[in-house]
Amino acid sequence: MTLTKLNFITGNQNKLADVRAILGNVVEVDNQAVDISEIQGTIEEIAEEKARRAAEVINGPVLVEDSALEFSALKGLPGPYIKYFLDSLGLEGLNKMLDGFEDRTAEAGAIVRPRGPTGFGWDPIFEYDGRATFAEMKQEEKNLISHGYKALVKLQQWLAEGQE
Repeated sequence: MTLTKLNFITGNQNKLADVRAILGNVVEVDNQAVDISEIQGTIEEIAEEKARRAAEVINGPVLVEDSALEFSALKGLPGPYIKYFLDSLGLEGLNKMLDGFEDRTAEAGAIVRPRGPTGFGWDPIFEYDGRATFAEMKQEEKNLISHGYKALVKLQQWLAEGQE
């Protein structure tokens, strides 16, 4: 069976544009904003359950995206709950959580005071390799290091192999 359409579960038009730019040459990417309550657990458990529930709701194949931001000083928190922390505390509040700690590192980067455009989640406070925040980077530069981009490229390759 050839997959011709994939439903990306998001209401975020910026994320949709990114996914279409990567996958659009192998599969049609549509989007649906489906409100799914998230379970508590690891990032893997949460993403798997989110995909299962979304597929049930729309009765078809889905692509879900879920991110985590793990502060070393807080032993992995806020982790997969970053969206709620960001919504409640904002970028400055996330920074203040680390003010009492010497270690400001996070998985694959460091947390810094906000720099750059604020339109894409926690990108303004996530500095990669002491150079720039994700928000300050051009999309092409961010794509070279972004876990999400790398995952989509792997999905693109997998989908292309199935189309042959």
